[in-house]
Amino acid sequence: MIQDLIHVYFVPGMAANPLIFENIKLPENQFKMHWLEWLIPVENESISDYSKRMVEKIEHDNVVLIGVSFGGIVAQEMSKHLTLRKLFVVSSVKTKHELPKRMKLARLTKAYKFLPTSLIENIDSLAKYTFGKSIKKRVSLYRKYLSIRDKTYLDWAIKQIVCWEQDKPIPEAIHIHGEKDAVFPHKYLGDCITVKGGRHIMIINKYKWFNENLPRLILDEKLA
Repeated sequence: MIQDLIHVYFVPGMAANPLIFENIKLPENQFKMHWLEWLIPVENESISDYSKRMVEKIEHDNVVLIGVSFGGIVAQEMSKHLTLRKLFVVSSVKTKHELPKRMKLARLTKAYKFLPTSLIENIDSLAKYTFGKSIKKRVSLYRKYLSIRDKTYLDWAIKQIVCWEQDKPIPEAIHIHGEKDAVFPHKYLGDCITVKGGRHIMIINKYKWFNENLPRLILDEKLA
């Protein structure tokens, strides 16, 4: 019956549109998937206030919330204003302490203010920054995934990642991370479910792992 379905909401990565989830398939007799899209932030908007606006897009109770990369950070902020069935953080970080050294340095020096986001029409540069250098040979494949080119959004998002204030992990967050993630290196992380061979874009190219294991994790079953 429809009322028995588990509603699963997905938040994409920075600059990405929901098409990054196009290969994620959950059993339709158990789950209903919902893709969230980015809002353009208002001037000087805090990540908390932004996340409250994102929460307004949640139309059901006791949902599963899954955020990828920067979407994982936003999903954690959203969870502070929701009662969730499950919270998943994918290819992301759970606290400011898990950020790589280069991002911590960017915070100290405020170097994030000088990134050339006004040149974001250069899809090669955006793809490399968002997905890591491993994407270089496949940029054309990801043109369709990186559709958010608004400079206001990009400047804001980069600042929110680098300057995120989360000091301790949210206890209920389930962290799934690739062992070869170059954007948020695995070596800096605390507890997480490690996907062998997974890179930062594993929601796209390791979708079979997610299709097999997400239902189990949501239903508290053992992984394959």
